[in-house]
Amino acid sequence: MILHKGEVLFRQGDEGAYLYQVKSGLFKVTRLHANGNMVLFNILYPGETVPHHSLISPKETHGTAIALMRSEVERIPAKEWYHELEVNPKKALEVAKLLQEKVRFMQERLDHLTVGAPADRLELLTKWLSSYAYGIPLTDYLTQEEIGQLIGVRRETVNRLLRSQS
Repeated sequence: MILHKGEVLFRQGDEGAYLYQVKSGLFKVTRLHANGNMVLFNILYPGETVPHHSLISPKETHGTAIALMRSEVERIPAKEWYHELEVNPKKALEVAKLLQEKVRFMQERLDHLTVGAPADRLELLTKWLSSYAYGIPLTDYLTQEEIGQLIGVRRETVNRLLRSQS
């Protein structure tokens, strides 16, 4: 299944009839809070099977996944995924490895957030995302507000950092 920039893979609150394996591209995952605040809390990248919180048991989706560029995913019916998990003992190891990879990724992202200077955080984010973005500049697929959310600074700081790189 091919999605183009701006197309939605799944929406916050969807019942989770499918899981998705990201083959190429990137997705941002946002969550709308009750107070109206929209937060970017994750980037999905090739090799991931999502939603992560539904790899073992079904749960409604926690956020909305939006393609940041042309992306390809394999749609996996949830009933088939969970049936395979019940009948194939090797499937549980596959899920454990997927979750382990995500935990390691989150550890790396937390390390990036604890680097002292915002410029260093921006550089680490840019370097990481460039490995999946096929040469597309960061600001072509993320807003300054979203970049700020990913590196823990305000939009104004991102604006200043980007201007200083020019």
